Amino acid sequence: MSRIGIQAAVTMGQLQNKLDLIGNNLANTNTNGYKSRQANFSSLLFQQIDNLSDPANAEGRLTPDGLRVGSGARLGHTNADLSAGSLQETGRALDVALLDDDQLFQVQVTENGVSETRFTRAGSFYLNPLENGQIMLTNQDGNPIIGENGPLTFADGFEDIHITGNGIIEVTRNGQTAPEGRLAVVEAVRPRVLEPTGDNSFRLPDLDALNYQEGEIIQQVGENDLRVKTSSLESSNVDISKQMTDMLLTQRSYQFNARSISMSDQMAGLVNQLR
Repeated sequence: MSRIGIQAAVTMGQLQNKLDLIGNNLANTNTNGYKSRQANFSSLLFQQIDNLSDPANAEGRLTPDGLRVGSGARLGHTNADLSAGSLQETGRALDVALLDDDQLFQVQVTENGVSETRFTRAGSFYLNPLENGQIMLTNQDGNPIIGENGPLTFADGFEDIHITGNGIIEVTRNGQTAPEGRLAVVEAVRPRVLEPTGDNSFRLPDLDALNYQEGEIIQQVGENDLRVKTSSLESSNVDISKQMTDMLLTQRSYQFNARSISMSDQMAGLVNQLR
């Protein structure tokens, strides 16, 4: 295969990754709290070939001298858009929506005996009983929601529970209402650094490898800075029209590179016939 064909083939493989990303965004259009992801490309290794024998001919030239031969493009990274989506009224007391951009709930997830904190915008919470008579606030998968002092648990036997507009959880017992916890919400200072884990959530990457401190990636949101809306859920922030436009452009790019391979093969065939 010629250099042009190799370049086109490499780029086609990366364009397929972008199509997969767009498909994932479209598939999660109705997923509460889902954050749209965008693909950014970068050039692979390239070589500059200077082929001008007479420097005088280069006077007034606006483009670089010679030829620039590349090796295609690659998917540099994906970027999550943490802007808030529209709100849907649910009438359910344990449905909570964050009102400010870049803020995330914290969830404790245990896999293969290892626990880690993950971050999500999905605010559909549930009450799950524990063996010790406590009630734990969890997400739809049964993973604990983290409060200021760790996973949020409450003694059983309460009459009502609700979440205030600044994230405080108030519990009513014997007709008396008192605060018994508060949601620990963080703000993503560098949302691009967060690593997607599936299940509509993110995690911190290997901070040592990236030479970052945790405080440079996420910061705790103070009580006075937290704004939530109860009995509501945040819709996905996927812009369907933009995703469809990106899909058409990516498909056209894919077809263009496929055509480049075909034309390169045809030219190689013509050259072989002339020998």
